[in-house]
Amino acid sequence: MTTAPTTPTAPATSAPPGERAAGAAPHRRTRILALPEARWALAALALFLAALPPYLLGAPAWLWGPLFAAVYVTGGWEPGREGLRALRDRTLDVDLLMVAAALGAAALGQVLDGALLIVIFATSGALEAVATARTADSVRGLLDLAPATATRLLPGGAEEEVPAGELTVGDTVLVRPGERIGADGRVVAGESEVDQATITGEPLPVGRRAGDEVFAGTMNGTGALTVRVERDPSQTVIARIVRMVEAASETKAPTQLFIEKVEQRYSIGMVIATLAVFGVPLLFGDELRSALLRAMTFMIVASPCAVVLSTMPPLLSAIANAGRHGVLVKSAVVMERLGQIDTVAFDKTGTLTEGTPRVTELRPLPGSGLTEDGLLALAAAAERPGEHPLARAVTGAARERGLPLAEATGFTAAPGRGVSAVVGGRTVRVGSPARLLPPGTGPVHATVRELEEAGRTAIVVLRDGAPVGVLGIADRPRPDAAAAVAALAESTGRPPALLTGDNERAARRLAAQVGITDVRAGVLPQDKASAVQAWERQGRKVLLVGDGVNDAPALAAAHCGVAMGGAGSDLALETADAIVVRDELAAVPAVVELSRAARRLVVQNLVIAGTFIAVLVAWDLIGTLPLPLGVAGHEGSTVVVGLNGLRLLREAAWKNASAEGPR
Repeated sequence: MTTAPTTPTAPATSAPPGERAAGAAPHRRTRILALPEARWALAALALFLAALPPYLLGAPAWLWGPLFAAVYVTGGWEPGREGLRALRDRTLDVDLLMVAAALGAAALGQVLDGALLIVIFATSGALEAVATARTADSVRGLLDLAPATATRLLPGGAEEEVPAGELTVGDTVLVRPGERIGADGRVVAGESEVDQATITGEPLPVGRRAGDEVFAGTMNGTGALTVRVERDPSQTVIARIVRMVEAASETKAPTQLFIEKVEQRYSIGMVIATLAVFGVPLLFGDELRSALLRAMTFMIVASPCAVVLSTMPPLLSAIANAGRHGVLVKSAVVMERLGQIDTVAFDKTGTLTEGTPRVTELRPLPGSGLTEDGLLALAAAAERPGEHPLARAVTGAARERGLPLAEATGFTAAPGRGVSAVVGGRTVRVGSPARLLPPGTGPVHATVRELEEAGRTAIVVLRDGAPVGVLGIADRPRPDAAAAVAALAESTGRPPALLTGDNERAARRLAAQVGITDVRAGVLPQDKASAVQAWERQGRKVLLVGDGVNDAPALAAAHCGVAMGGAGSDLALETADAIVVRDELAAVPAVVELSRAARRLVVQNLVIAGTFIAVLVAWDLIGTLPLPLGVAGHEGSTVVVGLNGLRLLREAAWKNASAEGPR
């Protein structure tokens, strides 16, 4: 079967990636029916389903014959055309062989068998074309993260709005509150908080002031920033991510080349063998009809229908079963690869953790007169008007405890510092200890250090200028994270690794909670992809589990990439090979075990199919195999391997994969 190209289709414009990111309008998702392979396959399937009932019920041939003929035309058009193109290039592939086998089956009265073969291969080609189009869509979608325009500052303080793609190194741009940053650069003036989750994966916005680096496509908070451009638009982190996704997708091409070589050799061997079966008896005086009948019988019994069904039913059954349990596996190739992995790497935020900051520690200070609930209620009252993720975490914790909140007036927010409000006639400030507390070694400083060393984000609460307590905020691990890590470690025989853009202390704290010892923190997208590629060069087959745009290059570079679907970015979901739709991390080791069960059935089926083909071919060559018996043997092997593969549709298959663990 001719496969669709693995390299994503380039966007329509020829501008460099960075320029496209800056000036292009949001892309449109490719419609499935816009792909010719999908249209032909859908037509063939519909015609096949229409012809099947009258054929099975014994209706006259004029009723089902034209429908089956239309199946051959619609479904065989694309593979037949590709086969003829390959033939013009002096290459013979299995596309043409499958069409010839289907026509041969029809010539011998096996119309249904040939039509089914046509439908299987047409549908496979359509699925590959859709996957390729979706990959291209995902790359173009990433370009939309960067803004189309930027505000450039001119000498004298004047402003002008220019396409972001026209910015050059050394330009100075103004980023207003709530705007996306238009270029990679360094802050020269101003102070704000920037949501960098699309690049670093950090769960919370980070404070940025003069001297700090910022990235194109990240979201500015409530302050204004003046940024000096330090990278050409074509070299921004976002643009490099696009190129890495494309390059990582291209690295899968050698597998496709290997498949094409196998197809070529098999096709040539089949053609030579069929001609020999037809021609040799004629040389020894056999009748034309007898030689033709023997050759056609040979083509039927040597047809790879059973071999094709040896692979697809187990894998497709596993895909369907996984789908019922919240795991979307994008293709049979992916399902097979999942069972080959021997190394697992996790992203942190949104993958091993829930991706939502929560209040985990309440530390009222001695002498403050506050209980834990009192401290939380005071902080939540001041934070309630705010929109910062930390403010939502504090107010959410108060709501969960059912705490009444006092009215706050005079609310103000200072980016990177915190908030201030008057609550109950007293001024309450909530924010960063580094900004609100003077240097010192008092009880409040000790509490802050303790929380930060434990991997928490510390928030200090001041009342009338005096500290009254500290809140610890963290992104909690998923409830099933430790069990999933342990199951994958046992399955692969190698402990998983953690790749995250978050800070070292938070990463190691989380890793200790879930049972990971190999921690690589503070890594950017290219670092994650480089780590995966280094493992792959060592001969490992890596499974990367992530959720964000920053994971997309590593997801594409890995032998198999799994995205957590609940909070996963569009690009990660498109780039990943499988998606855990229900955000249940325990489904990852389960689907790996299901894949291994499918691969075992594939091996069983290939043995069965190979044995049937070998016996029938030998019978046809050595003796005289009656055509009806040859057809019965061929169809029998097809039915046997098909039913064997469908075993994985049972609910018990998923329960076994989930409960029994690695074998």
